[in-house]
Amino acid sequence: MPLTPDFIAPSHHRDAAEALAQIQRIYTQQTSHLRNAMQRFVAGETPEAPVRAFYPFVRLHTSTVARASSGLAYGFVQGPGRYETTLTRPDLFAHYYREQLELLTHNHAVALEVGTSTQPIPVYFALDADDPLEGTLDHQQRLLLRDLFDLPDLTAMDDGIANGTWQPRAGEAHPLSLFTAPRVDYSLQRLRHYTGTRAEHFQNFVLFTNYQFYIDEFVRLGHAAMQDAASPYSAFVEPGNVLTRRTGLAAEPGDALGVAPPRLPQMPAYHLVRQGHGGITMVNIGVGPANAKTITDHIAVLRPHAWLMLGHCAGLRNSQQLGDYVLAHAYVREDHVLDEELPIWVPIPALAEIQVALQQAVADVAQMPEDQLKRIMRTGTVASTDNRNWELLPDNTPQRRFSQSRAVALDMESATIAANGFRFRVPYGTLLCVSDKPLHGEIKLPGMANHFYRERVDQHLRIGMRAIELLQAGGVGRLHSRKLRSFAEVAFQ
Repeated sequence: MPLTPDFIAPSHHRDAAEALAQIQRIYTQQTSHLRNAMQRFVAGETPEAPVRAFYPFVRLHTSTVARASSGLAYGFVQGPGRYETTLTRPDLFAHYYREQLELLTHNHAVALEVGTSTQPIPVYFALDADDPLEGTLDHQQRLLLRDLFDLPDLTAMDDGIANGTWQPRAGEAHPLSLFTAPRVDYSLQRLRHYTGTRAEHFQNFVLFTNYQFYIDEFVRLGHAAMQDAASPYSAFVEPGNVLTRRTGLAAEPGDALGVAPPRLPQMPAYHLVRQGHGGITMVNIGVGPANAKTITDHIAVLRPHAWLMLGHCAGLRNSQQLGDYVLAHAYVREDHVLDEELPIWVPIPALAEIQVALQQAVADVAQMPEDQLKRIMRTGTVASTDNRNWELLPDNTPQRRFSQSRAVALDMESATIAANGFRFRVPYGTLLCVSDKPLHGEIKLPGMANHFYRERVDQHLRIGMRAIELLQAGGVGRLHSRKLRSFAEVAFQ
């Protein structure tokens, strides 16, 4: 028989705070059991039987379609039945979990059941983020590890729920959340690997870029904000979890643990921290749709309120000038990385709240009346391709398709980011800047590129940050619209 913690019986709660406290109690008990066993194993003590612990779950039963209405697009189940999900990291997700549980108890007027699930916790996911225990194992211990502890099981963390392909087996509960606990834990580990920062630092508004120039400017603005005692941001975090607090704020435990890495991670992230994770995270995703999919696959488990792409594009119309902006209102998906998860026939709609915020931000930062915005910004279709040298293909077939689609700009990442936002119910938007016009003989040359970057990077970034300010002021509840929800949607935002 496996060595497991003492059993905690399921309990029922009509108060969300009490339910969350019980979730935290179970999670702490289960992960402490794994950590303690792992510490003894590393020290040379071999357990007499496999060691196992389990995620907590939350479950809801309802026998009616009747429910109260909160005016939100989430927070309720679709009809009679049993619904449940496994949960992880209640320390990280405390505010999010409590909000979701409060909505369920309000909308359905039923008690929530909290207990210990049958889903094992992989031992790696129970270790502290900075705990090097597994790195100290010798060869023989590594061979024994799989026999004694649960390791990640990919069958427990696929995206069938988010993709709309999940089908319940006989007697199986319907999901409450898009992601199971193992899927969330897997992505939290991947985020640390790819971005060089812990998940705790990520904010609910995310900017993506594929140019280091934008990151350099964001870093400059982040440090400037830390010198401003009136700034709404309380800290700035860089890769390696290097944390700078705003002037006047006292240091907190753990602040000094960050160390700049010897080299930047693959997709470094930077965080302007605001109360309640309401600040801005910026990630340099590098070039290509594969990177765009990879990072959004993992950030999605944090349930951000919005993510926006700020990048460069090829202008496809002769009337465009270098430095003009393109606000995407439709996407041609020739990126191909999401074809299996999200069929190409699925339309990716523009989201009005995001579009309005981006357009207003351009007007505010450029100090230009809205009726004159067409002088520097065009709204239209953006095509994304997985072939950076598309213009070299024979017979001009890509050009013909782009012309038929009425595309006004071309890049490699925007459609992927928008499509994954649609897939994971994360509000999305795209504002690009024309950096070349290959169809019209204006290709990227060093001198021209340097001038372009100096002229536009600062303004473009400030537009993205201004758009986030407008979204924050407008209320995040409006962002998670029914446009992104399916027929039989999960209850969690």
